Amino acid sequence: MRHRLEYLLVAFVAFFIRLLPWTIISVAGEALGLAFYGFDVPRRRVALSNLAHAFPTRTVAERRTIARRVFRHFGRMLFELLKFSTLAADEMLARVEFEGVDRARQAYAAGHGAFFLTAHFGCWETNGLVHGLYLAPIGVMARPLDNPMLHEMLERVRQCTGNWVIYRRGGIRRTLRALESGQGVAMLIDQHIHGSDATLVDFFNRPAATTTALAALALRTGAPVIPVFAIPTARGRYRMIYEHAVEPPTPGSPDPIREYTQRCTDVLEMYVRRYPELWLWMHRRWREPDTSSVHMKGMFPAASPEPETDDNHGAH
Repeated sequence: MRHRLEYLLVAFVAFFIRLLPWTIISVAGEALGLAFYGFDVPRRRVALSNLAHAFPTRTVAERRTIARRVFRHFGRMLFELLKFSTLAADEMLARVEFEGVDRARQAYAAGHGAFFLTAHFGCWETNGLVHGLYLAPIGVMARPLDNPMLHEMLERVRQCTGNWVIYRRGGIRRTLRALESGQGVAMLIDQHIHGSDATLVDFFNRPAATTTALAALALRTGAPVIPVFAIPTARGRYRMIYEHAVEPPTPGSPDPIREYTQRCTDVLEMYVRRYPELWLWMHRRWREPDTSSVHMKGMFPAASPEPETDDNHGAH
């Protein structure tokens, strides 16, 4: 019953959103985010604690301002995604400007497929939709939502521009098959994970357990890793930035997988520092690691590319 009620509520909101202008949608989403900032005390505390560790020189007032903007952003992002996914292909592309897209084309041209590194940052779902239209459909690594009805709704959104979703079961096989055929695969690396496919890297001067799947598969296949981020610029408009490929470790590195993972994480940290209001600070990213299971030496992960996480906003 709870799943059905959640689905009906989201479906009701989605129906009316497609009828409303962008300004109203964006403002309503921001209002929803601020409401969660006020009422969701546990997540607000996590966000403020994370911000205090990441930006110790900023005042409490400054960090609270960032936290409010974070909640506003994610509320707005949700409402705008529901609207954006109903647009025709030409309408979607008209709302996006591209920067560095030739880097993605060059990665494809190398013939090994390509990984597109992203995170719970900016408008990552919109990012995937637009990439599928402008360049080529990609595989999107994700985990199922707990609510099967909402899961089906989100999957329809993710696949509406030709993308497909890669889940845990058979994930490595599907990823390798996509890369072998010269296709792209998107992966998020910014959640705490546990198990043998995790490694500790430095993120905002603190050790963070991070998936090794991206680095391991990139080293195994030779696929370049292209960081890509979708930055909101105005109501319902976005700038999609393709960064330079992350440099792989030099031959002879004592721990190439960890080094590669650190380099990928460094790119993400650079963007989060630049736009702190666009990252998911309410996620418990830094936790005490289980050193008996956390990956400390370079090895190919035994688990699938979809990392094991402890919460559900890990779905890409």
